[in-house]
Amino acid sequence: MRALANIFWLGTKELRSFIHDYVLVGLVIWAFSLAVYAQAQSRSQELHNAAIAVIDEDDSQLSHRVIEGFLLPTYFNPPQIIPLRDVNRLMDNGRYTFILDIPLHFERDVLAGRQPAIQVNVDATAMVQAGLGASYIQQILMTQIGDFLARSERAPPSPVNLAIRIAFNPNDTTSWFTSVMGIVNNVTMLAIILSGAAIVREREHGTLDHLLVMPVTPFEIAMSKVWANGLVITLAVGLSLSVIVRALLGIPVAGSVALFLAGVVIYLFFATAIGIFLATVARTMPQLGLLYLLVATPMNILSGSNTPLESMPRVLQIVMQISPSTHFVSFAQSILFRAAGLDVVWPEFLAVALMGAFFFGLALLRFRRSVAA
Repeated sequence: MRALANIFWLGTKELRSFIHDYVLVGLVIWAFSLAVYAQAQSRSQELHNAAIAVIDEDDSQLSHRVIEGFLLPTYFNPPQIIPLRDVNRLMDNGRYTFILDIPLHFERDVLAGRQPAIQVNVDATAMVQAGLGASYIQQILMTQIGDFLARSERAPPSPVNLAIRIAFNPNDTTSWFTSVMGIVNNVTMLAIILSGAAIVREREHGTLDHLLVMPVTPFEIAMSKVWANGLVITLAVGLSLSVIVRALLGIPVAGSVALFLAGVVIYLFFATAIGIFLATVARTMPQLGLLYLLVATPMNILSGSNTPLESMPRVLQIVMQISPSTHFVSFAQSILFRAAGLDVVWPEFLAVALMGAFFFGLALLRFRRSVAA
């Protein structure tokens, strides 16, 4: 009971120190509000209002249908008809990202069963739009030509009909993914920074010496910083999901927020332990920041929050299984995107808890040696 009381009161001291550190308070507010909102809105992978022009040399019913196919909302701007002589100038000026050249006798060749080619000129300096737009253009062309042939008497019956059903994100909206993954990545960032800064701040202010002459143990000091900073981050995550993701961005959360927050609490034992460990190595806040970049940045990039783990080399997939951040991202996606319950994610909860306990033990051992020194 005495140890629990020491941990509690030391934690309340940590909370008071955090509240009076306006830089850290501002960092937490920014990381779970403006940063999440900006990431959701600015990292869009959809095609929006792409500039497109058409050279219609055929001027046929089919070519008109092809042009009408690009009048879809938000994908492309209304296509502009331009002469062939202006193609190079308009592409060089960056006026259009895509320019289609529909050749002469295009409709006649399609109806005759030939395979005429439509030239698509793409400005690949707009890399994301160029890659996505080229595939969108191909789909629109195939759809419009197929519909045109289906209404003609010469069209053979289609042997296969492809029905695509998209689960969990029917419109392929990027912000649904990036907003939640932004919160997940910021949990790791702030847990390491807050817990590490707490140790470094004690050392820089000389208050760590005061703690050492008090009847408290290194374990109690470390645990007080874990629960205090973990409480701040957990509350910030809950508010960010409710206010920013659900209310402001209008993004649905499929699963249980309470179950996800329980997973966050388990993961914070690992993340705060990393911060404490780095704080025993760093002597100043700038050194802590550099060590954070070396440890947390690769961990976030390779955890699956930016690129699917299955897309990485096999050796890297195996190595990342020993990182709790990989399992954290996995159960976060399962709960918040696919509405998974505890019966599905409990193995990952257990893996994070065991690895978190192991890393916390290493951090505590290092902290004791640092205090003894």
